[in-house]
Order: sequence, then C-alpha cells, then structure tokens
Amino acid sequence: QILRPRTLAPPPLVYATALFAAWWLEQAYSLAFNLGSVALPLGWGLIGLGIAGMTWALAAIWGHRTTVNPYKAASNLVTQGPFAHSRNPIYVSDWFGYLGVTALLGSFWPLLFAPLVWAIMRYGVIGHEEAHLLAKFGEEYRHYCTRVKRWL
Repeated sequence: QILRPRTLAPPPLVYATALFAAWWLEQAYSLAFNLGSVALPLGWGLIGLGIAGMTWALAAIWGHRTTVNPYKAASNLVTQGPFAHSRNPIYVSDWFGYLGVTALLGSFWPLLFAPLVWAIMRYGVIGHEEAHLLAKFGEEYRHYCTRVKRWL
C-alpha cells in the first residue's frame, strides 16, 4: 500500500515557476500580444474563477476532514462538491488562474510553457496522487474514476 503520494513537485510552485519564467523571458525576448480592453476583465475574471473554484474545493476537502497537502495521505475520499465534476478541481482552478495571469501579462510565453506545466502536473503530481488513492480506497476510488473525469 502506498502510505502517501510520492508527489515530485509542489503544485503551486509548478504554475508559479512557469509564470515567473514567462514574465522574465517577456522582459528580455518579448512575445507580446494585445487583448486591448478585454485583457483586464478577462484576466481578473479568470483569476477570480480560479479562486472561487479553489475555495469550493478546499471547503469540500476540509469538510471531509482530509488533507489538501499533496505530500500527505488522504484520510477520506472526497467525491462531493467540485469533486463530483472533476477529480482535480484544485488543479483546474490553478489553470484558470494561470490563464488569467497570461491574459494580464499579454505574453505568449506562458502558453509555450503550458504543455510542460501540464506534463509535470499530470505525471509528477496527479499520477502519484491517483496511485495513492487507488491503493488506499481501492474499488471505491476505481468506481469514482469511471464516473468523474480527471480534469473536466
């Protein structure tokens, strides 16, 4: 049995590192785009959606008295709230924030980093979390996976 996920990278740091690198590269080698007057409301709207999704997911996790820490063992399987729609609503929320910051930066750099961020999250984080949940909750988790998509 897997006692805890063997997460390879702290999830918030994956997104933040990519955004910081994108910002830094934009200063040196601009790949700017202009969304005009749509940039601010789109960017902040996406960030707000990410924060709302994150808040909903955290409330569901804490309501089931389990951990949000990707390095600790889950004590309960959460399948309600946003987890009824996505097995990874926190990471979906992170993507909304990532896209919101991309709109505010007005740079293609974050979009170029997006496949790398996705791969690190999928294989370096989510894959390990899924192995832990399968080992801990077995058939209950397997059935949940047949009903709910990994992302959306």
